[in-house]
Amino acid sequence: MALIRLDGSRRSFLRRIGALGAAHTIGAAGLAQSVFAQQAKSKAGTAAKSAAGKPWSSEYWAQKGDVKLNMFRKRRNAPAPGEAPQPVLLLVHGSSLSSRSTFDLDTRGHGDYSLMDVFVGYGFDVWTMDFEGYGRSSPGKGNSNIADGVANLDIATELVVRETGQRRLNLFGESSGGLRVGAFAMAHPERVDRLVLAAFTYTGQGSPTLSDRAKQLDFYRTHNRRPRDREMIRSIFTRDKPGTTDPAIADILADAELQFGDTVPTGTYLDMTANLPVVDPLKVQAPVMLVRGEFDGIATEEDLISFFQKLPNRDRQLVILPGMAHSVLLATNRHQAWHVMRSFLQMPARRDGRQKS
Repeated sequence: MALIRLDGSRRSFLRRIGALGAAHTIGAAGLAQSVFAQQAKSKAGTAAKSAAGKPWSSEYWAQKGDVKLNMFRKRRNAPAPGEAPQPVLLLVHGSSLSSRSTFDLDTRGHGDYSLMDVFVGYGFDVWTMDFEGYGRSSPGKGNSNIADGVANLDIATELVVRETGQRRLNLFGESSGGLRVGAFAMAHPERVDRLVLAAFTYTGQGSPTLSDRAKQLDFYRTHNRRPRDREMIRSIFTRDKPGTTDPAIADILADAELQFGDTVPTGTYLDMTANLPVVDPLKVQAPVMLVRGEFDGIATEEDLISFFQKLPNRDRQLVILPGMAHSVLLATNRHQAWHVMRSFLQMPARRDGRQKS
């Protein structure tokens, strides 16, 4: 089955995505002039071995023209020359929150919400990054849309490959982060091992969240940034189904995130309300797991099933997690999301019939 027919703006979007993957030529307009890694020497000494029982961590910077992209890495121990590389997991954030607030939130006294720490414990070398206009990264000059996200990931994955020695990476994307990851996998299949797409949307048909969001479409088209205050962050916990998350986490998350200001880019909201679909499942060659919370308002099960059925790689899974809403990582039952992710990412390699067990 073919992808739903695209209008002019959507074809233009997919052409841009394709151009990003062609012979690594994104520097043609000075978009990506250089990439560098710079371990930040913080007062806490994040580049040194952490305290006993805690992961080692380090901060890096990747350069995209005049934009600096902040990256953060955690693993069990500091990298050592000659050691066997660990499997790499790159975590990709969504539209309204930056990377560490999403994936490394400190919620002491309320349980563990750090997906980075969880997967370090599973033996992964875990990375995340702030897209331009988010968190610690430079603001950039545009609206940080999906195509910009693919360009950011192009540069970021070059750095990760060089630092880890792993040429193929596992990627996890939540919400619009899943769209960024899926579009990146179309452009750069050679860098992708396995994909986990959570709170993903394909066409957006039947989505109550996107229907409501579309009321602000004119604003997204004319502004590069949108308001994102404490109440908006709290709404993440109640929008789809109150009771699926711990309300106390909302203010912890808001405190962590609002240090970066009360606005975020509009680009992904514009793409999700006006330009879907932005990921063609027929062009995603990697193994894929789709994860949806039972009450997620961003996409219907029918929409995800349609995407799932078109995926060409038969190594694929669609998981519906009961009792969860849009963000499975903030849910009371987030441990179930960790479980299915780990199972999929550590799937034993396929054997043919001639191999002995």
